[in-house]
Amino acid sequence: MAARPRIKDVAEYAGVSPKTVSNVINDYEHVSEKTRATVREAIEALGYRVNIAGRQLRRGRTGMITLAVPELDVAYFSELAKHVMAAADQRGLTVLIHQTGGVRERERAALHGFDAQFTDGVILSPLSLLPRDLATRDTRLPVVLLGERSAAGTADHVGIDNVAAAREATEHLLARGRRRIAVIGGAVSGPQGTDRLRTQGYRAALRSAGVPFEAELVVPVDAFHWLDGARAVAAVLERDLRPDALLCLNDHLALGALRALHEARLRAPQDIDVVGFDDIEAGRFSVPSLTTIAPDKSAIATTAVTLLVDRIDRPTAEHGVDHIVEHRLIVRESSTG
Repeated sequence: MAARPRIKDVAEYAGVSPKTVSNVINDYEHVSEKTRATVREAIEALGYRVNIAGRQLRRGRTGMITLAVPELDVAYFSELAKHVMAAADQRGLTVLIHQTGGVRERERAALHGFDAQFTDGVILSPLSLLPRDLATRDTRLPVVLLGERSAAGTADHVGIDNVAAAREATEHLLARGRRRIAVIGGAVSGPQGTDRLRTQGYRAALRSAGVPFEAELVVPVDAFHWLDGARAVAAVLERDLRPDALLCLNDHLALGALRALHEARLRAPQDIDVVGFDDIEAGRFSVPSLTTIAPDKSAIATTAVTLLVDRIDRPTAEHGVDHIVEHRLIVRESSTG
């Protein structure tokens, strides 16, 4: 096989210096259009390709970043990963995907870059990290956090306003005359995670509408999967709590809830309204289609990648800033009619 062409080969073919070839590749201004065209013709003729890895290593970089998420089979995270890879690709970066399972030790390993030097920075969506894990991390590795764990002043955080989003979803149900709204996946105590924040938004909407809060209508789950949603709703129906609406704290729970209602011969929205979170693709095709809170996943990904690159380029810049991304309520068949 022929050897891979080098800058020196392109320079000889074009009759210019290697420095001129480098200037064209890096799009420097002070190169004449004639010379630029000659060098580009030589690049095309020889099939020269820029050695991005070599360029990054000369700058002390790998050109790779890590995205660490709890579960790739949860559609929100797989859809988010797609957006992160697209945003990274625009910057010439490669994304390594790491699935933590929400296990603290795996999240800690990601937070510390796996004690290796193959990643320039980490975008991490943690479930189990403790404040001390963040406070004691090596700040030389740039990290951007997703979700609801406090960055403790050491890392940027990107997410939606979960309190406001849950309040908006609850207000939608209240406006439809619903008064016994069960929160599937909710929590009134424990760590300040997504479940508690969304429950706070729910309670705020009830309080504003003068509707009494009933703790028994907050239904915790073991995980945020289809089966957990189905089991939780089946248990609610068995306990005869008589909800007239279900605020499910992600779309997987909501889709499981729809199945449980179907098996109980109940209909959404005729008997019970159902609202989810995350706007995953499956919710657009369920029967009925699912009303949901839609975070701007593209904006979350783009903001996280932009922040991470900025921290890589400017390691002494101020860290620990919360960046709130827009969300919107998408009303579909499961809460209309």
